Amino acid sequence: MLKLLKNTKRHFMTGVSYMVPFVVAGGVLLALAVMFSGHAAVPESGFLKAMSQIGMAGLTLFIPILAGFIAWSMVDKPGIAPGAIGGLMAYQMGAGFLGGMLAGIIAGLVVWVLLAMIARLNIPGFLRMVLPIFIIPLLGTFVTGMAVYYIIGDPIAGLMKWLSEWLANMQGVSFIILGGILGCMIAVDMGGPMNKTAFFFAVALISTNPQLMAAVAAADCTPPLGLALATFMFKGIFNDVEREAGKPAIIMGFMGITEGAIPFAAADPIRVIPAIMLGSAVAAISSLWFGATNAAPWGGLIVLPVVGNHFGYIVSVIAGTLTTAIAVKVLKTVVKPQDEQ
Repeated sequence: MLKLLKNTKRHFMTGVSYMVPFVVAGGVLLALAVMFSGHAAVPESGFLKAMSQIGMAGLTLFIPILAGFIAWSMVDKPGIAPGAIGGLMAYQMGAGFLGGMLAGIIAGLVVWVLLAMIARLNIPGFLRMVLPIFIIPLLGTFVTGMAVYYIIGDPIAGLMKWLSEWLANMQGVSFIILGGILGCMIAVDMGGPMNKTAFFFAVALISTNPQLMAAVAAADCTPPLGLALATFMFKGIFNDVEREAGKPAIIMGFMGITEGAIPFAAADPIRVIPAIMLGSAVAAISSLWFGATNAAPWGGLIVLPVVGNHFGYIVSVIAGTLTTAIAVKVLKTVVKPQDEQ
């Protein structure tokens, strides 16, 4: 088991390599549908609605794919079903890609234990043939699903409720503290519970405090934009898969789809996530300092037609993007992962 966990980065990279096409296809199609609609919202009718549904299907599938192939990297074919189903459960519970990665690790460990137990039993040959396609996926999926439900599901629900109440009590504090908190929450899980809590907190106050929506909108697009910029400025710190993921991340960033940064974060969470949190915090704080406003419950640059103080908003996005790119370069240069040490 220790050997499995020691190679965790390799398992993550395997999951990322299979996940990237789903993020790219889904994210870009959704971004294009929003862009062609001309409104900062998912289209509600016609051809563009169908296009956006296809995109959202891709952004739904990538977490089960990530979890399934993390488990596959750990224990081969018997881990795919438990990992993918556990990843889908994590997505449905609002745990985001971090929950999906955890589900993949849980599935791999569960199946590894099952395989070790079965190896000690004297099982007839004809039964051994059905073990990897029936018994192990069945038991592995059940145990993984229950673990995800109770380890991820209930805590996530409680966390989101507590975070919403906590943010509601933070409105009177300094804009630097509030902007930093909102920016970090937007970036830390890129569509997960932290991100959604900060986003919907701003949406709820959009009529009375549109400055918060502008801060969240600016922070929303800087992770993919900053990492995309880094793949052009500092090519040597990324592998081929990440460099290719940087191109569609530009489109997703402009359209306010934070998930464009997930391929980078899933491959190297220890160094990428702090960098994008710092960049998003800078963007949110700058937006509040400039007093930019946003009247649309969306992020990115597509909201510019309804933004107040265009200059301040654009400068905030640029500041957050540059901060992210420079921070990821510094962290990847200075902080070495455990396996390299």
